[in-house]
Amino acid sequence: MPFHQGVISQFAGYGDLAEPDWDAYRALYHGIRRLDRILEAEGDSVNRYQASKQADVLILGYLFSSAELRALFHRLGYDVDDEVWRRTVDYYLRRTSHGSTLSGLVHGLVLARARRAEAWSYVHEALEADIADIQGGTTGEGIHLGAMAGTLDLVQRGLTGLETREDALFLDPVPLPAPSEYGFSLRYRGHWDVGIRRRSGQLEIRVPDSEESPIHVVLADRTVSIAPEETCTLVLPQD
Repeated sequence: MPFHQGVISQFAGYGDLAEPDWDAYRALYHGIRRLDRILEAEGDSVNRYQASKQADVLILGYLFSSAELRALFHRLGYDVDDEVWRRTVDYYLRRTSHGSTLSGLVHGLVLARARRAEAWSYVHEALEADIADIQGGTTGEGIHLGAMAGTLDLVQRGLTGLETREDALFLDPVPLPAPSEYGFSLRYRGHWDVGIRRRSGQLEIRVPDSEESPIHVVLADRTVSIAPEETCTLVLPQD
């Protein structure tokens, strides 16, 4: 794996490429999501620059939690701790134009894991992508179903920090903007309709009546067991 300036490289030599003048392009053009096309129109090429249309390196943070990333890199012989990953996130956030509607939702989930409350701006962008036609004309050709499905995953896994491992549901909810609330149901361990609702200061988990075993829920500071036909309301640290 190549590295440069203490971050994971998109490819070997990426750190040697030129830096585009992001501020100048933002001032000159209404939007720079398709920076590649802007540069082509100027007789230039995006391949000369440290610039990405969408999340490339940061897709790692979409696929794996920070603990999984540490273990994976350690197995490959590299020491990538939380500080290295935070630097990597910051580095590529400054160099991504978000030319794909998938980019916002990937960054939303990455930030939900890495920088928590900052994820919300990307959540809103992902939800509005087709409605607001943020790419300027593509919605008329059809909605982006992959991005729409991704917003559901972003809420279910990203905003809740939901993971299924070690015979338990692990939850680590992102701080909410006020006022805000969301909820959904999932099937888990034979329970067809486990309800999860997040509101300010609370996380409510409802397990429907059945003959299945209780489920175990793990938060950062506690573990609870919830039996069928029980509802557990957990008070969370202040957002």
